[in-house]
Amino acid sequence: MKKIEAVIKPFKLDEVKDALQEVGLQGITVLEAKGFGRQKGHTELYRGAEYVVDFLPKVKIEIICDDDLVERAVEAITQAARTGRIGDGKIFISSIDEVIRIRTGERGHDAV
Repeated sequence: MKKIEAVIKPFKLDEVKDALQEVGLQGITVLEAKGFGRQKGHTELYRGAEYVVDFLPKVKIEIICDDDLVERAVEAITQAARTGRIGDGKIFISSIDEVIRIRTGERGHDAV
């Protein structure tokens, strides 16, 4: 099993969620996040004073899926989240050793 973590722009969340459902993934975790990469934030003017907004709002999505679904999930996220502008986000993939459903004690694929 793999864990897919994607950091995307907040307004793309619904499109990504729909794309993942089309692929067949049903369980996702969504977290609000702030951060910056190459874009390094921007400056804004407020009441005549200029200030730097260096942490931009982002959304982090976490998905656990079988190895055979990883490429389809990554493709779905990439297509749905892409705007073509800087700050579209990143996708991280890591291995999961074990999954345990707390309610039933099920393990592995059955717990996902």
